[in-house]
Amino acid sequence: MIQSISAFLLCTLISIEAIAAPPNIILIMTDDQGYGDLGVTGNRDINTPNIDAMASRSAELTTFYVSPVCAPTRACLMTGRYNYRTRCIDTWIGRAMMEPDEVTIAEALRDNGYATGIFGKWHLGDCYPMRPNDQGFDESLIHKGGGLAQPADPIENNRRYTDPILFHNGKQVNTKGYCSDVYFSAALTWMKSQQNQNKPFFIYLPMNAPHGPYHDVPNDLYQKYKAKDLSQTLLDRKKSHDNVARIFAMIENVDQNVGRVFKQLNSLNITENTIVIFMVDNGPNSMRYVGNMRGMKSHVHEGGIRSPFYIHWPARLRAGMKVKRVAAHIDVMPTLLAAAGASPPKNVKFDGINLLPLLEGAKARMASRNIYIQSHRGDAPIRYQHFAMRSDRWKLLRSTGFGADKPVEGKPFELYDILNDPGEKNNLATKRPDLVRSMKAQYDQWFDDVSATRPNNYAPPRIIVGTDHETRTSLTQQDWRKTAGNGWGTHGHWLLTVARESTFDVTVIFTAPQSGNAELSIGSMTKSVQVEKAANRLQLRSVKFPKGDASLNFTITSKGKSLGPYQVILTRK
Repeated sequence: MIQSISAFLLCTLISIEAIAAPPNIILIMTDDQGYGDLGVTGNRDINTPNIDAMASRSAELTTFYVSPVCAPTRACLMTGRYNYRTRCIDTWIGRAMMEPDEVTIAEALRDNGYATGIFGKWHLGDCYPMRPNDQGFDESLIHKGGGLAQPADPIENNRRYTDPILFHNGKQVNTKGYCSDVYFSAALTWMKSQQNQNKPFFIYLPMNAPHGPYHDVPNDLYQKYKAKDLSQTLLDRKKSHDNVARIFAMIENVDQNVGRVFKQLNSLNITENTIVIFMVDNGPNSMRYVGNMRGMKSHVHEGGIRSPFYIHWPARLRAGMKVKRVAAHIDVMPTLLAAAGASPPKNVKFDGINLLPLLEGAKARMASRNIYIQSHRGDAPIRYQHFAMRSDRWKLLRSTGFGADKPVEGKPFELYDILNDPGEKNNLATKRPDLVRSMKAQYDQWFDDVSATRPNNYAPPRIIVGTDHETRTSLTQQDWRKTAGNGWGTHGHWLLTVARESTFDVTVIFTAPQSGNAELSIGSMTKSVQVEKAANRLQLRSVKFPKGDASLNFTITSKGKSLGPYQVILTRK
């Protein structure tokens, strides 16, 4: 009898100790998936049994907002602050880089004893001092830029999702397997190593799936969906059934990997005190099923900025707990720091709030709040352009189109009683001008506040070269300041800070063989060379870079036509 009581008390003490210990944290976020691409959110065309099962065991934030495109969501998620405070205001050509002085959740958790790892898509800067390893992550296995098959990709990757070239702690590596499988496998291996050291871990698993292009997807799952009736999903009949089949193949592949995560947590006996979150970064990458909402990626209607948010933590959160209060990406960092018992970073003002009391079922009243979402192309935000403002009941928006980088005139404001009109069908702006004026005034205060976060708030960050932190720097169209051409551009320059006078070997990469007069300029220094024989690469040896801020530019001119490079690789000697 005494032995039985002793055993019971011992088990109880172990259980209490496990719950009192800092929780492990796994944050899973897919890219371009959308709210409606899950069985649990009502989609009958897709199979996501592992995420659906996770949702049934989790607490849920039922009204959770993200930005309409990816890099802004990631900046908000990593800092607990609106991305307009972080200098990350767009997704490309130098405007997805985040101010390195921002304190990330990885830095905060690392400073509180956590091991930190990222596996997948960073998209907040590819060069020092903006890389994941510069921003608090001990372990990093990522692709560069906004995705595989984009201009930050090594050209030899040849747009592959299968066996992709990735970057492990800054070093280029060849991998085997489908990209999502590679990220999850690396995360699970690293998880086990941290558990063996009895160290709490934070794993950030931001997928690039199901972001396009869709040419390279798991074939068995593609064939499955290719043969299926996807009529519920295909709201826009002009869109390809084949594309959605490929997107769903990528999503079900992620779902299989979510199953692998829980299998390993169970095998390590750490499920109880591990927080697992599943969310998406923006609306779906085509006009398809999003429940009873409208919109898609890049839109500021609900379908473009709503995400599912499931948080699984058996030690503290009750399965089925639903928090209906308005929440957003800016709330994740303060909530997770509170869950970890971690001290918040000093001298940092969060825009987000700690939602843990509500997730635990506290009855305490939470003050009314507004959520502000704004994203559009360009070098600086434009007042009232492509934004949404959500209060507890009302939503004010002005949908001018994500692609507009200059002021758009003539677009009206829209006002919705979003609690009673989640589909945003009944615009009440002309019927409630008083409310429109009031909400616009609150938006103005927010816009002025975030825009005044620091001097020259919307200046793009600079890439720093000439340090021991990064001796090989890849300059790509992801981060250049485009000066000519459509899309990613044909010409551009990079904003650099040369930390000290340094000598570099410069490798210039072209997408097709080039010849002609090549010219490299860095600050006031210019170096010219005649390329007689067309080639895909050009080597410039022992180029001296003067210390200080400078722009780097490269062009090659032949028969009166000039072209910029695909990438410029700087190797410090």
